[in-house]
Amino acid sequence: MDWDDRGGLVIIAGVVLFILVIATSFAFAPVMGIDSEQEKMTLVGSQGGGPGWHEYGSIYLLEGGEQIWREASASSYFDVTVLENGDVLVGFMNSGYSNCELSSGECVRTGFRIIAGGEDPKVVEEYSFEVRTGKDSEVHAVSMLPSGEFLISDMDRERIFTVKGGEVIWSWEARELYDEPKDPTKRDWLHINDVDVIGEDRYLVSVRNANQILIIDRNEGVVEIINKDYDDSDDVSCKRMGALEDTDGDGNIRCGDPSILNHQHNPQWLGEGKILVADSDNDRIVELHRGVSGKWEPVWALYEAGGIDLNWPRDADKLPSGNILITDTLNKRIIEVDPQGKIVWGVWTQFIPYEADRLPYGEINGIDDMRESNQIEWGGVGLENNVKNSKEIGEIGSRDSGVPIISDLLFITRVLLPEIPYWFKELQLIATIISVTMVSIGWKMWRRSG
Repeated sequence: MDWDDRGGLVIIAGVVLFILVIATSFAFAPVMGIDSEQEKMTLVGSQGGGPGWHEYGSIYLLEGGEQIWREASASSYFDVTVLENGDVLVGFMNSGYSNCELSSGECVRTGFRIIAGGEDPKVVEEYSFEVRTGKDSEVHAVSMLPSGEFLISDMDRERIFTVKGGEVIWSWEARELYDEPKDPTKRDWLHINDVDVIGEDRYLVSVRNANQILIIDRNEGVVEIINKDYDDSDDVSCKRMGALEDTDGDGNIRCGDPSILNHQHNPQWLGEGKILVADSDNDRIVELHRGVSGKWEPVWALYEAGGIDLNWPRDADKLPSGNILITDTLNKRIIEVDPQGKIVWGVWTQFIPYEADRLPYGEINGIDDMRESNQIEWGGVGLENNVKNSKEIGEIGSRDSGVPIISDLLFITRVLLPEIPYWFKELQLIATIISVTMVSIGWKMWRRSG
């Protein structure tokens, strides 16, 4: 057998291996097993896809699994909220602007939009400001205050601020608590990705890269840190990709325990001493309670639903039914689960979803307190008391520890290629690498024979 024949056989073997693994994985992949025909109204903010996930952004309304309307004039959309008049308030990022100060050509702006939905959805109002890049500089969250101010999380300058009539009224700067780099706009420093109103002049703020959630009083500043940096905390997760650093030399970067929260998104304030969080890098939804010592600890966690592990979820809302609406980002699905983790409704999404709200009520902050005071009709039960397969805390499923290096490579691959199906995991990636290597070697052998 000459090099030509051997090279051809190696190429064929590589192709057969790839086809066999992919076909088998597809055939035996878990089926979500959901009912999307229920007449549930769900509003979705979609970050999009493409490089950096800044293409094909959209906001759309679902009735069951059917899309009722869609607005797609921005590169990315994020947090969505229905206003009292039925319009939608949403954080956004878009490129292609002219008259730029930070760029000689077209530039990127971020901020919020108000969108009138319906058969012909359109943008009726926009507030935005220019940023150097669309990557890690976007406004992810915005809320409207009774005063008419808009409360905004600013990831570019790492601050929380309010604006009214185009003028900044109030702001809290992250440098008041964290060590500030030379220019926060030139790096992904803290990645402040959410802000919610939880009381009069009290805001819940997610500081993703610090693994922390802050309670900020408009007059007093930071009044509580959820997942505070204790002496034995692991700082590695907060230092990756050049995020946090000890610029003042005091040996403290204020990094929360990654086993409690790890690069989280969209916390929901359930009531005094209770929050529900999309614990993204831990691939779970977790409920935390404040203990008698003041330290916040997990009491319930969901790692999988429908036989599929959660993959970098970025939103979780407890509903009046007691169920939880989850945006399972890298699996490209939105699901509603009951307190035992069973899927009762769900849809697959075409592109990368960021956040979803169930209408007509949206995300209800203080929902547990409202339940106890009979301010809302409650059809469910407390999560921490109704979880099957309980361990030390209420847990459904467990986190897959993954494969060293390969799991990190898989995550990067999913970020770059969000079209990859949910069942493509470490085994499939290893098979793909081996197949590509075999085809490459076979090709070189075949060329050598010529």
